[in-house]
Amino acid sequence: MKVKVAILGCSGRMGRNLIQAAHEHENIDLVGGSVRASSSFVGFDLGELAGIGAIGLTASTELNQLTSADVFIDFTSIEATLENIAWCKKHNKALVIGTTGFSAEQISLIKTASDLMPIVLAPNTSVGVNLMFKLLEVTAKAIGDYTDIEIFEAHHRFKKDAPSGTAVKMGQVIADTLGRDLNKCAVYGREGITGERDKETIGFATVRAGDIVGEHTAFFADLGERIEITHKASSRMTFALGAMRAAFWLSEADNGFYDMQDVLGLK
Repeated sequence: MKVKVAILGCSGRMGRNLIQAAHEHENIDLVGGSVRASSSFVGFDLGELAGIGAIGLTASTELNQLTSADVFIDFTSIEATLENIAWCKKHNKALVIGTTGFSAEQISLIKTASDLMPIVLAPNTSVGVNLMFKLLEVTAKAIGDYTDIEIFEAHHRFKKDAPSGTAVKMGQVIADTLGRDLNKCAVYGREGITGERDKETIGFATVRAGDIVGEHTAFFADLGERIEITHKASSRMTFALGAMRAAFWLSEADNGFYDMQDVLGLK
């Protein structure tokens, strides 16, 4: 069975990787993609955008021209994604969301929408990253109560949110496992005379530089030893392939709010 997929925001860095991944995937039938009305790529062949040669599909500004798709994939912006959710809900379409930076209130709105449509919300669609989330849970259960926990992340200069959605998810997984409230125990950067470290805190450090695709490390440090759990992405294609896996899985899912742990059967 092939799942018909459309890419929202198909002219961006991730969008172009998503086009290639969808076009080359044996279980995916790419049926189109969208761009902003103000984009200079309106009408461009999607294959040309992705650098794989013409494939006979052009970038549209109207989602109403993409109604043949079963599943939409959205790695756009917060505002655009919220608009796309409303459209997909109205037209009974499934949606994979890779957009990051949502507030708690916005996530609540997405969860409400999922009562009427199937949604996968994933701050990172990489299979490796989602396996890392599971390893963090196991490690936190074993040694999280007595180690200092710090999360480091690095991305390219163009990324708009910090810390990354993946880093926040890492912290959330650890905090939930330890019964802590991340909103109260997270420390986002340190400066000046901060005093001794509070053992209950989870620290975050962020780097934005060059063309780093994505690096994440969780440190569980005790006196005399530490464990580091790291994931490094060298290509956005790993996220695109994970999104295809999510789209295929979501095509047969009931209405509901899911993440990549559901897709990969890690729960």
